[in-house]
Amino acid sequence: MDVSMSFSQDMDDEYEKLIRRMNPPRVVIDNDSCKKATVIRVDSANEYGILLEVVQILTDLNLTITKAYISSDGGWFMDVFNVTDQDGNKVTDEAVLDYIQKSLGPEACFSTSMRSVGVIPSTDSTVIELTGCDRPGLLSELSAVLTHLKCSVLNAEVWTHNTRAAAVMQVTDDLTGCGISDPERLSRIKNLLRNVLKGSNTPKEAKTVVSHGEVHTDRRLHQMMFEDRDYEHRVVDDDSSIQDERQRPDVSVDNWLDKDYSVVTVRCKDRPKLLFDTVCTLTDMQYVVFHGSVDTEGTVAYQEYYVRHIDGSPVKSEAEKQRVIQCLEAAIKRRVSEGLKLELCTTDRVGLLSNVTRIFRENSLTVTRAEVKTKGGKALNTFYVSDASGYSIDAKTIDSIRQTIGQTILKVKNNPEEQQQRQKPPSHESPTRFLFGGLFKSKSFVNFGLVRSYS
Repeated sequence: MDVSMSFSQDMDDEYEKLIRRMNPPRVVIDNDSCKKATVIRVDSANEYGILLEVVQILTDLNLTITKAYISSDGGWFMDVFNVTDQDGNKVTDEAVLDYIQKSLGPEACFSTSMRSVGVIPSTDSTVIELTGCDRPGLLSELSAVLTHLKCSVLNAEVWTHNTRAAAVMQVTDDLTGCGISDPERLSRIKNLLRNVLKGSNTPKEAKTVVSHGEVHTDRRLHQMMFEDRDYEHRVVDDDSSIQDERQRPDVSVDNWLDKDYSVVTVRCKDRPKLLFDTVCTLTDMQYVVFHGSVDTEGTVAYQEYYVRHIDGSPVKSEAEKQRVIQCLEAAIKRRVSEGLKLELCTTDRVGLLSNVTRIFRENSLTVTRAEVKTKGGKALNTFYVSDASGYSIDAKTIDSIRQTIGQTILKVKNNPEEQQQRQKPPSHESPTRFLFGGLFKSKSFVNFGLVRSYS
């Protein structure tokens, strides 16, 4: 039985390879047809997960996707993306354009999600994945334990959402500068970090995983928090639950029975990497996007997806519908940068992350999100912090922290009062709603207007 299944899978793999060789991916990069953005058109033989890989590659290059048109019905995949750089300009860097062409074109092989620039190369380091209950000072405690264990944090990203925390940390041995391979030492690291994560009374289990493989940090953080069920509703004792409700993304799921699709619409405040976050979550929940449209109007983003489960069925029940809504809401909110943004740039040294986060904790600040990077001996860290008591951060507190760490080393990138001025997106109908009615009739991409023929 196992032998026959294995043979069948091998045959399927060979057939897919043959299809790709006969129909290699094609990429057209167009800087002429749109005044404000670079248009990237990708078409190839279709396979599950290809949309996420394309979006992941563009996102890892820090490109902003302002519009997107997606079609992958049948055996063919065809997507169009309008993208800009971080400054809102067309993409003109030849190195970036060449990378896109090679990563998405005929030279690419869509068989692994570990090809893009956001992947952590961990040959000479150890990757630690952590999930547990969030609390003030958690990052400080974790960093202190790693420093005590003679581990240096090269890169790390920490997300918090709905009382849960997840982190992916790339560490090395202080003495050798290489990854840690001793099984006993790794076991001790895992146990001590797990004890820190278990610091509060919670029925949720804390998890610590150590690996030496390649990791796409954002993808793993989404998967870890999804597995940890951070999307489940939790009762909050203060007014933050009301404030959170006001910021809740507008997500709906309806079945289009005539076409046997479920239509997922998302309307929320626009931000970088939003498309990646929603597509990543749909993929991890095993939904296939057959058609879709993404558009931004000012600060508001609209997304519409025509999906089926991987088994070919639309959303079957009210419970499944609510789960899709909850998971997409969580995916959108995990990366929302609440709090005061602080950037630290200085020469890297042993224990730096532990010292900085300890100072935050001593001044009653909690880290809601963090990005830690080490490049060329320099530490380039970004922290989003808020007052542990829920009050506005006092300017005197920030001044005191900056004097302790160094005025030129730690810089404030936004104003805490500005962070509290939150606006609910307008409730009018999405401009992309049922955009694909004409597509189903004509089976042609020409109906999109903005999208010109390849030929």
